[in-house]
Amino acid sequence: MTYDSTLLRLLDERGYIHQLTDAEGLDKVAASQLVPGYVGFDATAPSLHVGNLVSIMLLRRLQQAGHKPIVLMGGGTTRIGDPTGKDEVRKMLTDKAIEANIASIRTAFERLLTFGDGPTDAVMVNNHDWLGSIGYIEMLQKIGTHFTVNRMLSFDSVKLRLEREQPMTFLEFNYMILQGYDFRHLRQAMGVQLQMGGSDQWGNIINGVELSRRMDGAEVFGLTTPLITKADGTKMGKSVAGAIWLNEDMLSNFDYWQFWRNCDDRDVGKFLRLFTDLPLDEIAKLEALQGGEINNAKIVLANEATRLCRGEDAARNAEATAKATFAGGGMGEDLPSITVPAEGIRLVAACTELGLTASNGEAKRKIGEGAVKLDDEAVSDPNLLITIESGVSRKLSLGRKKHGVLRGA
Repeated sequence: MTYDSTLLRLLDERGYIHQLTDAEGLDKVAASQLVPGYVGFDATAPSLHVGNLVSIMLLRRLQQAGHKPIVLMGGGTTRIGDPTGKDEVRKMLTDKAIEANIASIRTAFERLLTFGDGPTDAVMVNNHDWLGSIGYIEMLQKIGTHFTVNRMLSFDSVKLRLEREQPMTFLEFNYMILQGYDFRHLRQAMGVQLQMGGSDQWGNIINGVELSRRMDGAEVFGLTTPLITKADGTKMGKSVAGAIWLNEDMLSNFDYWQFWRNCDDRDVGKFLRLFTDLPLDEIAKLEALQGGEINNAKIVLANEATRLCRGEDAARNAEATAKATFAGGGMGEDLPSITVPAEGIRLVAACTELGLTASNGEAKRKIGEGAVKLDDEAVSDPNLLITIESGVSRKLSLGRKKHGVLRGA
């Protein structure tokens, strides 16, 4: 389909569109007026991760196309938990923890969106502001009558849990009702016409579209992105060592940069279109590079993606650290580091504390495989006690791509 609106052309060209509730209708509205649109994020941790980044970039593209992005933080729904894609009940968080998580998460959005009071400036809202005050009987009367259990049982988020005979609480079962109500509330309060999200949110988005139509006769729209996977089939957002967090206090700038630098050759073009602002003609040239030259495209990807999420200095320092570490055999300043106490640290613990391995068990396996080096020399004893004099630094490496620094106290 050929789109008339800048918004849908932009999203289509860069590979963001998977499903649309009414492509022609949204295209017509977006071509003729400003469209407020939102994406919802639950606050289950102090940071979002790379798996959430495509949804954040949707909001960035919305703003770039001259529309208004709304970041919906699930201060209310986090207290329930989205069962989509989950095999078990989510751990409950305190109100204080949820508020702290939202404040921490906001820092990533402030780099990627322009916030303010203007017509296309981004705003962040918290659904606890309205869900927290709605009474249970009121919710059943106003909202519950528009949802049938038959339909709710047909959604994958519910059906898969039941098929696996895994428990789903009544609390979780209500999640889709509240998410649908979020859309209706935002339409009434802020004129929101569009909800966006990942493909796993299609059922929840449909509920919101239908709720607005049934209760108010209003026309609103839904859009989802394809499931973003890496070329090896694994989901975006995680690596062998754990989640690729967007906030630098949970993952070093160097490790964030390295995640993009180490992507599969087959992913370079897709990731450049989704996660950078580079022009499409430039991306096409980078994507066409062959052999060893594709590494140059990966460096561009790492720099651009890191610049957007972490800032110019973070990208520049991470690239310099990579050059110092890999080309010169030295230790760049941006490598993850820990301070070794006077009594020393065991090798296996050092690997885990630096984030080279996800656990001591994995560290022991890697050491046994000969994959761990101290100052570029292989080490084989997991119980090796490493002591370092004050002011001295030593490099600990796992394979050729993961490095950290041990500093004397």
